[in-house]
Amino acid sequence: MADLSTPNAQPNKLHDPTPALNTVQTTLDKFLAAAHVEAVYGPPITQGENVVIPAAEVLSIAGFGVGLGGGSERAAGAENAGSSGGGGGGGGGGRVLSRPVAAIIMSPGGVRVEPIVDVTKIALATFTTLGFMVTMLNRMTSRRRRLELDNS
Repeated sequence: MADLSTPNAQPNKLHDPTPALNTVQTTLDKFLAAAHVEAVYGPPITQGENVVIPAAEVLSIAGFGVGLGGGSERAAGAENAGSSGGGGGGGGGGRVLSRPVAAIIMSPGGVRVEPIVDVTKIALATFTTLGFMVTMLNRMTSRRRRLELDNS
């Protein structure tokens, strides 16, 4: 950020956001590189006359943060008089998740897509739903019992 009032002014290095923005851009580029076709479809596997192509679901989760700092022209203490300080920073992070979802099978009889069923995920969803239903049923019946006791 240059001071526009003087023609030959240098950029203010105390508040230069460029390093932080570069860090964020580099992290974003890494996440975008994970979302390409090769990440979704695996290399074809040939077995006799059959060709199998694995397919996956890819999910990128990203988070970013940027921080800037600056110092005054005079730092505290006589030995640091006249020194200047500043800084900046940025960061990013995230996770790329993938899981197999199907296998594309090409054979002399035609092409078919076989889904890959995640039994663990189905079991967890079932138990979570049952737990929620039992909890809600318990709450509803306990309220009904309290109302009956209060009315008698």
